[in-house]
Amino acid sequence: MAEKWAEKGFTLLEVMVAVALIAVALTTLLVSQSQSVSLANDAKFETMAALLAQGKINELLTVQAAGLSGDSGDFGEEYPGYAWEAVVSDFVLEGEEGFSKYLKQVDLTVTWGVYTYSLRHFHYTAGGG
Repeated sequence: MAEKWAEKGFTLLEVMVAVALIAVALTTLLVSQSQSVSLANDAKFETMAALLAQGKINELLTVQAAGLSGDSGDFGEEYPGYAWEAVVSDFVLEGEEGFSKYLKQVDLTVTWGVYTYSLRHFHYTAGGG
């Protein structure tokens, strides 16, 4: 009778090994899934920030063409959490000081939580202002 009982089922050791293997496999899958979500958020920000930054640069150059100056703000309710800051400075081209008075450097930074995207634009102002 003891022999019949010994042939049925799994030993405790076999069950523990199987559970350990399943735990390792599931942990690996969850880590992989977490990394995929993180990379998707990075890609979403990079794409959205590039589009928003280019649009904001165009808006600044169109609205403030005569007196380009730094500014900051957000992108409204349509893009919650996204903010921008523009810093405008004179750009000095070494050896071309006469030409440099017509150049402006616009550094635009778009932020969303911990993410940051920067865009640098050089603008020629025909009037020198």
